[in-house]
Amino acid sequence: MTTFTLADLDRIVRERAAAAPEESYTAKLVAGGPARPAKKLGEEAVEAAIAAVQGDREGLTAEAADVLYHLLVVLRAAEVPLEAVMAELERRTAQSGIAEKASRRPA
Repeated sequence: MTTFTLADLDRIVRERAAAAPEESYTAKLVAGGPARPAKKLGEEAVEAAIAAVQGDREGLTAEAADVLYHLLVVLRAAEVPLEAVMAELERRTAQSGIAEKASRRPA
């Protein structure tokens, strides 16, 4: 079992986002505005879904890592702290998924 956490990855993303874009892929994504990291997140999510459907566990593992990384970059670019997302997840897990979904406003 690894001791590496999502909080560790978030710290690394924050540090690298503060670097010069020519020195950091993360900074380059953030400098491209919200659309650039969001596009990459979408691409990686599709690749993860394809790997899951194909039963490619190794591919899914790699693509899931890409999804988590790019999600944290999107959050950084939008100035949404990981702690806010975790607090929302904590709030939602206080009830069943069915009850939580029913409590949402219709779209």
